[in-house]
Amino acid sequence: MNVEQFVINVNSEQPERLTSFYKDIVGLTPRFDITPGAFMVGSSSFVALIVEGHNEVKGSTREPARVLLNFVVDDVIAEQQRLESQGVHFTRPAYTEAGVGVFATFADPDGNCCQLAQLAT
Repeated sequence: MNVEQFVINVNSEQPERLTSFYKDIVGLTPRFDITPGAFMVGSSSFVALIVEGHNEVKGSTREPARVLLNFVVDDVIAEQQRLESQGVHFTRPAYTEAGVGVFATFADPDGNCCQLAQLAT
């Protein structure tokens, strides 16, 4: 298999609310010209995340730890502070894993686990 791109779809009962969270709070770059809820990250020319509605999805996620969306950033502490100032609650504040990096975990409005990651160099 020669995979050219990997895209995560996050389905929601309220996709507009989740799309707003990733655009306005997290700060991802929207590509709504491709599809509503599409986002690019970093220097990629590909869409990395798509938020959509799904008729079989109701309420918050039942197993939030099943999938973890990782956002690799330059400064976990600064991003955690920025997100907290916008009302985002961190379930696990910044911590260091020796030799791996600094991490901080929060949930999106649907309860999906998200993690800031600053990888060790």
